Amino acid sequence: MLPLWFDPTEILIGGQWRKTRETLPVENPSTGAEMAQISRGSASDIDEAVAAARAAVDGDWGQLSATERGRVLARMGALVLDNAEALAMIEALDVGKPLAQARADVVALARYLEFYGGAADKVMGETIPYLNGYTAYTLREPHGVTGHIVPWNYPMQIIGRSVGAALAMGNAAVLKPAEEASLTALAFARIAAEAGLPAGALNIVPGLGEEAGAALSAHPGINHLSFTGSVGVGQLIQAQAAANVVPVTLELGGKSPQIVFDDANLDRALPLLVNAGIQNAGQTCSAASRILVQRGRYDEVVARMAARYGALRVGPALSDLDLGPLISARQKQIVEGYLRLASDLTIAAQGQIHPDAPATGHYIAPTLIAGGSGAHRLAQEEIFGPAQLVIPFDTEEEAVAIANGTDYGLVAAIWSQDGPRTMRLARRLRAGQVFLNNYGAGGGVELPFGGTGKSGHGREKGFEALYGFSALKTVAAWHG
Repeated sequence: MLPLWFDPTEILIGGQWRKTRETLPVENPSTGAEMAQISRGSASDIDEAVAAARAAVDGDWGQLSATERGRVLARMGALVLDNAEALAMIEALDVGKPLAQARADVVALARYLEFYGGAADKVMGETIPYLNGYTAYTLREPHGVTGHIVPWNYPMQIIGRSVGAALAMGNAAVLKPAEEASLTALAFARIAAEAGLPAGALNIVPGLGEEAGAALSAHPGINHLSFTGSVGVGQLIQAQAAANVVPVTLELGGKSPQIVFDDANLDRALPLLVNAGIQNAGQTCSAASRILVQRGRYDEVVARMAARYGALRVGPALSDLDLGPLISARQKQIVEGYLRLASDLTIAAQGQIHPDAPATGHYIAPTLIAGGSGAHRLAQEEIFGPAQLVIPFDTEEEAVAIANGTDYGLVAAIWSQDGPRTMRLARRLRAGQVFLNNYGAGGGVELPFGGTGKSGHGREKGFEALYGFSALKTVAAWHG
């Protein structure tokens, strides 16, 4: 069933594909059955990958101009679209997301490569007014070798926004995809080579986080690390990188609120309120898992959201329903544990698991929960599953207090037709992105993305990502 045109048990180092001593099983979340094997990379494989990346920086890849690098990325984007259906099928089966969502992820990957390809030769330095007799200016240069640890929920998108930006700035990358979902990363590496990416500019070593991932984050030959994943693992990676004084971009969890005021346009808001919580079965760091509704419209919002929830259908990835399965049995157990915490609240509605969904798959019905306060555990902790909590509030001050009352600060949205209110609250909310009368802005390749607090630090997407994947050098020349 998997449309693989490559051997998934190989790793890529210095332009050469080769096998490792051990492999890991790849599970199909829709059925729970094994569908492939991937390599189990080791610390020695990471050593060789870092060395190959360093050789690329010092060799052919490092000699290319920014314009030439941009052309390579543009060709990569075009080839991604040429292979769109196969990539979408692999991503859907590997992650469990509906095929339509996987197709959207392919388009997003291509868009990242197009954007960074076009931006590669447009990252400018500055001249600085200084003392008489001097000319001072700045340059942006690549860090050198960058490490990328990519999660299982959006492999293609996060490869695009992370590896794409690093390559655009002239870095050479070592990629460790999540062991739960490595297949599209391996496919992407082959597409990159076909597009003319020089050997060693991209190296990929799948494997376990505690083995290959730990070796990469602690490696003294890495000059910059990018990690997307859980808070706990992010803390470990930052500690390991600190030993080598390596900068780290962390995109971690979220508990993103959407604040709905009495004057909100609900016809516009409601589809986005629901979709932002259940996309990819809620396994999204920026999922809008808290809906804060002013009391005058609270009952109406709950009722209208409940109607949408009741129509949601869950099934195998290739059935292309509203939701697919969760990534694993373990993730399903975690989400079920959180749902048991709703016993003192109201289950307003649940979707339906399709009768054709295999009993061995990791399915869970999307659940709308009403009531409680901002202090409830369901309002404080990241569920990472298809569940949303609808919380009432009375005043603007109360809404801000609830929205800011978690350890996270990734994304937020404000729904109101009062323009000054939306602008005022946008400044007061602790979040890396704030959307006014919209949410997600269509993926927003151009929009800097990242968080505050335990949602991480550093920014991806847009030109800010390019700045993050470069080092600023100041040159001061005396000429008399």
